[in-house]
Amino acid sequence: MKRLLPLAAALVLIPTAPAHAQLFGGDTEARNQIFQLRQEVQGQIETTSRGQLELAMQNEQMRAELARLRGQIELLTNEVETLKQRQKDFYVDLDARLRRFESGAAGNASAAPASGDAAPAAPAAAPAQAPTSVPAPASANTESADYQGALALLKNGKHKDAQAAFERFVARYPNGNFTAGAHFWAGNSALQARDVASANRHFKTVIDKYPKENVAPDAMLGLANSQQAMNDAAGARRTLQSLLERYPQSNAAQVARQRLNAR
Repeated sequence: MKRLLPLAAALVLIPTAPAHAQLFGGDTEARNQIFQLRQEVQGQIETTSRGQLELAMQNEQMRAELARLRGQIELLTNEVETLKQRQKDFYVDLDARLRRFESGAAGNASAAPASGDAAPAAPAAAPAQAPTSVPAPASANTESADYQGALALLKNGKHKDAQAAFERFVARYPNGNFTAGAHFWAGNSALQARDVASANRHFKTVIDKYPKENVAPDAMLGLANSQQAMNDAAGARRTLQSLLERYPQSNAAQVARQRLNAR
């Protein structure tokens, strides 16, 4: 009986060794998993931090871009208001010129019968010929009506029709009282209709042939606009600088100065 006890004890102790090894082996695997999990968490934290940093940088860039765009919007708004005021002033001046022109034509028409009254007595048939002796006022009135008709098209936003009307006008009245203005408005109409080549041609005609007209500074500004539309930034800049040199006190020069300072 005494011999059987050590044998029984040995049998009991045999399975404990693998279980102990399995216990320590499982602990090592758990540690490895914890270590890997920790590395993954740290990697995710670093990735999140980099993403937050990049997002902050993008936000800062967007703020700077927004500030720049706001500045450009303010500049363009001021420029638009200046252009509106200048256009309004131009129309007021144009209306005044038309009234003076029409009143002068009416004065010439009323003066013609007076000179006929001072002439010697004529046969009864002679007065019937008097209206044919004053064709000039009728031609002047036609010129004024054609010009105002073209302006009406432009005011109503019919840019292509207005361009065609102004071009017919300058062809019909190449040396008329409103030819310079017709070229200028033809250029504006063409620019609005995206006919940049025609806009260039009309603006240059005003600059070259009518440099002393009121519309000449605005024609130079219009030429710079058409050059910019053709992606000729250098040419537009030269035109704006030339505008400042030739017409420094004009309203168009104020707009040109703002554009040059903004670049």
